[in-house]
Amino acid sequence: MLTLFLVMISAYVLGAFAALLSGRGAVGRWLVAAGALVGSAAGLAMGALAIVSGTPLTFTLTRLLPLTGVALRLDGLGAFFLVVVGLVGSAAAVYAFGYSAQYAGRYSLRLVGVMFNLLLLALSLQVMADNALTFLILWEGMSLTAYWLVLTEHDRRGTVRAGVWYFAMMHAGFVALIAMFLLLSGADLTTSFTTMRAGVTSLSPGLRNAVFLLALFGFGSTCGIIPLHIWLPMAHPVAPSHVSAVMSGVVIKMGIYGFVRVLLDLMGGGPVWWGAVVLGAGSVSALLGVLYALMEHDLKRLLAYHSVENIGIILIGVGTGMIFHSYGLMTLAALGFIGGLYHTINHASFKALLFLGAGSVLHATGTRNMEKMGGLVKRMPWTSLFFLIGAVAISGLPPLNGFASEWLVFQSLLGGSNVPTPEVALVMPIAVGMLALTSGLAAACFVKAFGITFLAMPRSHEAEQAHESPRSMLAGMALLALACVALGLAPFIVVPALGRVLAGVAGLPNTQAAFTLNLSLVAPNNFASMSPTLVGFGLLVLLGLVPFVMLLLRVNRRLRVGDSWGCGRVGQTPRMEYTETAFAEPLRRVFA
Repeated sequence: MLTLFLVMISAYVLGAFAALLSGRGAVGRWLVAAGALVGSAAGLAMGALAIVSGTPLTFTLTRLLPLTGVALRLDGLGAFFLVVVGLVGSAAAVYAFGYSAQYAGRYSLRLVGVMFNLLLLALSLQVMADNALTFLILWEGMSLTAYWLVLTEHDRRGTVRAGVWYFAMMHAGFVALIAMFLLLSGADLTTSFTTMRAGVTSLSPGLRNAVFLLALFGFGSTCGIIPLHIWLPMAHPVAPSHVSAVMSGVVIKMGIYGFVRVLLDLMGGGPVWWGAVVLGAGSVSALLGVLYALMEHDLKRLLAYHSVENIGIILIGVGTGMIFHSYGLMTLAALGFIGGLYHTINHASFKALLFLGAGSVLHATGTRNMEKMGGLVKRMPWTSLFFLIGAVAISGLPPLNGFASEWLVFQSLLGGSNVPTPEVALVMPIAVGMLALTSGLAAACFVKAFGITFLAMPRSHEAEQAHESPRSMLAGMALLALACVALGLAPFIVVPALGRVLAGVAGLPNTQAAFTLNLSLVAPNNFASMSPTLVGFGLLVLLGLVPFVMLLLRVNRRLRVGDSWGCGRVGQTPRMEYTETAFAEPLRRVFA
């Protein structure tokens, strides 16, 4: 394990140095991407091994760096988030090799390469921090490296403004986190997390509530929960697309990591109203995030608002778990937290995939405006396929990964009938309704996003001249597409692993929803069951039956070509196509 740790550190550092020394050529881009890829793969392997072994690992950095007060420890919770960093980082690194070629001679490839590797290094070490000082140093490193990456295309309209908002919100949250850790550590930021856990019982209820509110603001500003989301739809669209994938897939997840680490692990949970506030913030963010997304015509900005939506879904699971935990309903609490963490890695996979797909479209057409796209499915078939997989996954449709985790979050909410306080139990069905509405609107939004972007006829000269992306970009998207399929079809592997990750944290048991025949996931009290694996198998059988039935019915399979119905016109033109504005107008009126 120590070998993987050293490989991870060395690869990221060498990748950053390669960016400094190699300039803008293909060899330099290859070395930068190789450093990020090897570092991410090593981190992914280390996180997976730590989850399987169940043994925390402690690293003494004083042997490696002349720093004092820096402490690293990798436990199950940190290992899970390290897997998330490694998965998205690996795909983004491969993708970056081809995508960053367009910056040669226009922007500083040295700056992009250095900051990209250092961002992944900071994220990988962030989840290992074992005291407040280390946590805050790495948090600031994450914020600053991402800030410089957001400013890559500094001469474009809106980029500097987005960077300023990002910098301001991250540092407003950073101040709140400093205050929070000063309260938790007794003003000694080198105090280990183990000592904090032991000393937190001596805090008065008022100080505990202050810690919660500071954590909500500090981590919520990174997550992008409403109303702290203002930076997110500005910064994500203007960043390079592989950076957007890392920011949406990983950086904002550090806020989720912070919530679970501080409120559950260090604080040991809290009163019911903590969970209710998190659940309410998650529900509002999920619904408003998808409504804002529906109104967007900028493809990357649409995806950014969907990050707000999915962070809301994750917080619904976390908030539900916190409520159950406060009542001592540990099995239901574990189900809520597992649903939230499952959706964390799922969102990292499909949202990073969608941002890479949007970057591929931007690379080919030079625009993010969906109204100027259309017909790309014929010119970019692989990008279209990968984007479609991501769109189906984020819409929560079986058998892909978004369905599995959203189903778990739904089941945790439906367990609200076990809450002994009627007014709290009443909150759960309201959250169920908001989550159900969010899921339906998300599906409608991605019918729009995929249909307007890839189908029908090209609406501009740029769309007519679009071309498929280089192989490295397609390889990065393919990796995440496979992750979406695997995470959706194998919840019988993922859910028990997440149960081990949470076992022992704030008294949570190593129990989770059981599996029948290792395939069907059964909720507590046999309330419901579901098997994405069997659903996927059924869909394959159904698709296989179609040509068989056609053969039995002796259907004429000869290709026939004819004109489509032209509404009385001689020929179709792009002006006759459904537009993004027309698609969203009914929903705009309904929710005005």
